[in-house]
Amino acid sequence: MLRNSVKTGMMNMVMLLSLTMGTKAFAAEFTDGPIIWGYGKHTPVQQDMKVEKNTELKVVFDVSQAGKDGTPNRGYDSVARFLNMHVANGVEIKNINLAIVVHGSATNEMRSAKAYKAKYEKENPNIELLSMLMKSGVQIVQCGQSAAYHQMANEDMIDGVEMALSAMTAHALLARDGFSQNPF
Repeated sequence: MLRNSVKTGMMNMVMLLSLTMGTKAFAAEFTDGPIIWGYGKHTPVQQDMKVEKNTELKVVFDVSQAGKDGTPNRGYDSVARFLNMHVANGVEIKNINLAIVVHGSATNEMRSAKAYKAKYEKENPNIELLSMLMKSGVQIVQCGQSAAYHQMANEDMIDGVEMALSAMTAHALLARDGFSQNPF
């Protein structure tokens, strides 16, 4: 009996030591850039599935939920992280084609600074990040059905955001063009 409890105690110590060491091994620093500064924090990792320099990535992100009040939407930050981490790991930016399809409650985040301020009497916290994403080549597509539901006209949108018939249509057209959908 004593032998089993000593053995169990030793196993628990080994597990605790492993967990403690494992935590330190993963206590990496997350940084922004090199493309989108101030957003899209990422960290280097030891990779088994290598991403080569000439890898071509065509990915669409779906954002349907509005961000927390007063802060940029995490969905757009995920796109910045995707772009930053792949370029930081050697993928050429010319080989990365990203799109965001916006619908649902996130629709109002596509309002220009003027239209957002008129509707909510405050600044749109997403404008800076969305502008940086578009300047980096990210295509942003607004669902027309959601825009109509939220009474948002094309002229109310941030410059550069495209209007689609629907989010479903946008996803179908992007899939036809070889985009895969990011599941996160």
